[in-house]
Amino acid sequence: MKLGFIGTGKIASSVITGICNSKIYYKKILISSRNKLIAKKLKKKFKKIIIAKNNQEIVDECNWVFLSVTPNVGRKIIKSFKFRSNQTVISFISTITLPQLKKMIKVKLNIVRAIPLPPISLKKGPIPICPPNKKVKDFFNNIGTTVEIKNEKSSINFWTTSGMMASFYELLRIMVSWLVKKGVKRDKAQKYVTSLFLALSEDAVVNSNKDLKYLVKESQTPKGLNEQGIKELLKAGFYKKFEQTLNSIHKRLNK
Repeated sequence: MKLGFIGTGKIASSVITGICNSKIYYKKILISSRNKLIAKKLKKKFKKIIIAKNNQEIVDECNWVFLSVTPNVGRKIIKSFKFRSNQTVISFISTITLPQLKKMIKVKLNIVRAIPLPPISLKKGPIPICPPNKKVKDFFNNIGTTVEIKNEKSSINFWTTSGMMASFYELLRIMVSWLVKKGVKRDKAQKYVTSLFLALSEDAVVNSNKDLKYLVKESQTPKGLNEQGIKELLKAGFYKKFEQTLNSIHKRLNK
């Protein structure tokens, strides 16, 4: 199987890295040179990667074509590609729907929308796909955990929560910076904070069959530090603002 990536940003690079470090069989991976620096790094790191002359070469040569460009770029370039009916197109584009993609591509073929995130480079994390597709599901299960979604409207909810990734990293950054201001060396501060939240995330996964209210309650003791922390943030409206931001992102995706 030949794989092609149109767009070589952070997400495409992460997916390609995950594929190249997995047991997935592929003959070669063609990538675009839109981000020349990332494209050259990938080619240097992995033997079977080829930088294509142009995007149409990727479409011509590959069985599966991954669309990993911004919505604005996608709207400009996708309609000019000449696809074949025996191809599979997997789109990582957040705000271009399946009906819109079908209209742009014109040819009747398999189109799947997917939501991979950077940890896929480590073969970790969920990959929601819509609509369900067994081959695509099996493919992504080699580099993460595939979540099949039947309804595209429902998939927007997953896109929304993925939009809080940078906010999560900012939370970690603030805690690390706070520790540094208190005299802790940055490397130790960053190792502590990142390890702490990795452990908390793994604990949440282990207890994922329970309502997360259980972990919120269990992590507090009467008049303890965690009780103080959550009470003060609740009073300040932190979590309410967090939910408002989710609603705002969701509204944007529904336009």
